[in-house]
Amino acid sequence: MQTEFFKNPHLRQGITIFLVLTSLLIFFSYWLQEEQPAVYNPSDLNPALVDQSLHNVEHNHKVAPFELINQNGETITQEDYNNTIYVTDFFFTRCPSICPVMTNNMGVLQQEFIHNNDIKLLSISVTPEIDSVSVLYNYASKNGAIDTKWNITTGNKKHIYELARKSYFAAVDDGDGGLQDFIHTPNFVLVDKQKQIRGIYDGTKDDEIQRLIKDIRTLQ
Repeated sequence: MQTEFFKNPHLRQGITIFLVLTSLLIFFSYWLQEEQPAVYNPSDLNPALVDQSLHNVEHNHKVAPFELINQNGETITQEDYNNTIYVTDFFFTRCPSICPVMTNNMGVLQQEFIHNNDIKLLSISVTPEIDSVSVLYNYASKNGAIDTKWNITTGNKKHIYELARKSYFAAVDDGDGGLQDFIHTPNFVLVDKQKQIRGIYDGTKDDEIQRLIKDIRTLQ
């Protein structure tokens, strides 16, 4: 075999090409794997973001089922986000500071992935007692939200606040979702098709939005 290898240039060339292609395949597979954003579990995050009951959870965290009402008065559940990559934020319509910037950046994401049905957005009001369906409808219209792409939602306050603190880890403060409880966070949370958290980003910063766009593309 060794004698045939040295005497046959076609065989040598074929084996060389095979080895080069195999090396390239291994390299690119490794490169793609490295580029994938990490899966975040409670133990990986700043403890201030994580409810104390979940501090020691090291694997298999998935966002919890939810039931919300969107700008059209329709019930929205996790089933509406099955087999999609989506971004969640927590906002309120009367916010004069960070929320307008966050909403504008959700609009940037909507436009960036306008033709990709696998990418969706989910905004959740932290003041559901004020942000009624009609208020959200006007807010969605004003900000160009496409209802098949971007649900802007309200719902039960305790449920929403539990989602923020125990599911999406978007808030750093403790609370019980009661009358005096209030969440104010700039965080955008990236969720993959397996309902795992793949990143948390500052939704008020342009460089963070670009990093988020890159990570979404990597997950596709």
